[in-house]
Amino acid sequence: MMENSTKKDVLPPLKDAEIRDPLCDYFEEKYGIVRFFEELSMGKSRADIVLVTADALIGVEIKSDADTYERLARQVKDYDRFFDLNYVVVGTSHALHVQEHVPEHWGIITVERAAGRLDLYELRRPTPHKKVRLTNQLELLWRREWAALQVANHLHKYADKRRSFVKKYILASIPPESLKQQILDVLRERDYSVFEE
Repeated sequence: MMENSTKKDVLPPLKDAEIRDPLCDYFEEKYGIVRFFEELSMGKSRADIVLVTADALIGVEIKSDADTYERLARQVKDYDRFFDLNYVVVGTSHALHVQEHVPEHWGIITVERAAGRLDLYELRRPTPHKKVRLTNQLELLWRREWAALQVANHLHKYADKRRSFVKKYILASIPPESLKQQILDVLRERDYSVFEE
């Protein structure tokens, strides 16, 4: 009798797909109005989730119970280059050791099953860091979004120039604080319908 109840108490490992919706709900409650992107390319990695808030780009790496830390060191470097704040979100199997695998400025959220739902706990808040670069954040925009920035700031279009030239031109022509806010605004308003025919 005791043996059967023990088997029933063993919960299946948490999967990435199960974590995402409750996690987005958690972030909406925490940050208010936010735009989410999933699987966004940055550097040599993909960010599982990116939050665009009123004043920051926030990267989120999910390590479910099925994941390992094998690629995390490289991913951490890319996240830090592109995002103002970063979180790692882990299932219970990683909760005890995750702090050993991410820098101190990374936030940590643990996820576990409780009473038929997922319980999210912020073990550590993220803090700003100095590794993020505006030039990398500009790379997250499409070329057509760069063109919109150029128009909004009364800059030359340079439609025939290479991407590297246009990027340097934008960075040199728009003050950093203003450019940062414009990048956030553009990402919040990103319209994927331009690709629909």
